[in-house]
Amino acid sequence: MIAQIVAKERPVWVLPIVLIMVVELLLMLPSSLTFEAKWSLFCFCVAVILWTTTSLNSAYVAIGSVLLLVVTGTADQEILFDSLASDVIWLMIGSFILGGALQVTGLAGKLTDLVVSRAKNVKSLFWLLTVVAQFLAFFIPSTSGRAAVLLPVFHSLTSEIGNKQITKAMAILIPTIILVSTSSTLIGAGSHFIALDMLKEFNGEGISFAEWLLWGLPFGVVASIVTCRIVLALFLTKEEMQRPLASKKLSLTLSRNEKYTVAVIGAMVIFWLTERFHGIEIATTTVVGAFLLTLPNVGVMKWKDGVQSVSWNLILFVGAAIALGKSLLESGAAEWIMKKLFSITEQMEGESSLLIIVVITLLTLTSHLYITSHTTRAVILVPPLLYFASSLDLNEVTVLFVGIVGMNYCLTFPVSSKALLMFQESGKETFLPKDLLRLSLYAGAAHAILMVVFYYAYWQWVGLSI
Repeated sequence: MIAQIVAKERPVWVLPIVLIMVVELLLMLPSSLTFEAKWSLFCFCVAVILWTTTSLNSAYVAIGSVLLLVVTGTADQEILFDSLASDVIWLMIGSFILGGALQVTGLAGKLTDLVVSRAKNVKSLFWLLTVVAQFLAFFIPSTSGRAAVLLPVFHSLTSEIGNKQITKAMAILIPTIILVSTSSTLIGAGSHFIALDMLKEFNGEGISFAEWLLWGLPFGVVASIVTCRIVLALFLTKEEMQRPLASKKLSLTLSRNEKYTVAVIGAMVIFWLTERFHGIEIATTTVVGAFLLTLPNVGVMKWKDGVQSVSWNLILFVGAAIALGKSLLESGAAEWIMKKLFSITEQMEGESSLLIIVVITLLTLTSHLYITSHTTRAVILVPPLLYFASSLDLNEVTVLFVGIVGMNYCLTFPVSSKALLMFQESGKETFLPKDLLRLSLYAGAAHAILMVVFYYAYWQWVGLSI
């Protein structure tokens, strides 16, 4: 019996063990890396291997990798605790509580009714969901927060339709559009703020909300349309797309709690858009909004219920991923990786803008394969992107913006995004990793082509010339 169990388990662990051993052997070779940099790189690679080749919980793997850094003396004990105190973490907590309030008050349910009442069939439903996901990018500055809001919508719709294939397609569509539409607005992701902070420190420049809207919204809309078409073509038959939906009569009456929630969200949006005038950061505004939504006898939910609406597994995952990124930076491993990745650019001085755009596009589009955390990608990739632009005397704002658009793409593996994980682990039979990989083969190529086309057809004419 024991032999049979071992035989069954061996194939599962052979690949990750072999890959970890290969990484260890490679890092033992003489190189310019310091001892701390090698350990940081080893722990990071172990985490990536376990994330992509095993079913272990992503947060558990990330925390284990950080603990390995600590016990080996590579990183200080405070690295994990400081990461969990990041403004990005608080932004996510506030966003989850906001999503919980939308669900508790019934606003999420009414959003479901609004979508269903306008959709005549499954195909039109998918297009309406694409519009909703795009719209939420302007109100919830977190991909996981938007996913938390749309998750109850997904449950309601799939329970009503009751078709496994449509459930799978919808579970892929919603987080995919959430991620693709991230580039539409400055408040689409916490990584945008990290990038802008680094840009300001690098050369004192910045990107306003209006400028980002001008550059990002057209791309986000077109990318969402293209991606929705790909999802429909890959996962639904013509019969499934034309499946009729029962019409519902929409009620626009709002309860007291719904009106209060709308008022708080409206105030939050105003403060998000006017941050440069009052100086209150978006993360702080989001937490204040969550606090107001849970006020005793005034708010729409109890604080205890608000806390329960937070996906703490994802919070811990992001905190540990940030810690891994900090370790790579502080040890010098990130600089070493980027020098290797950007070694081709040393020969690019004087080359055409096409080659430069293609290199930036390919490097950033594939960055989610080896840097799974959205925030960590920004931390690791933005400095070398700015250095690259400066060394070749390029427009640093253009290089940064195009790079951020590329980094926002993260559809290859479930672990590549918290939004994908939320829908894969939603309690329903949704999609498998192979389904996502299949989507990414088409969507990734489309995204790369779209970025190059957008630069020459639009961006360079509206202030983003290289």
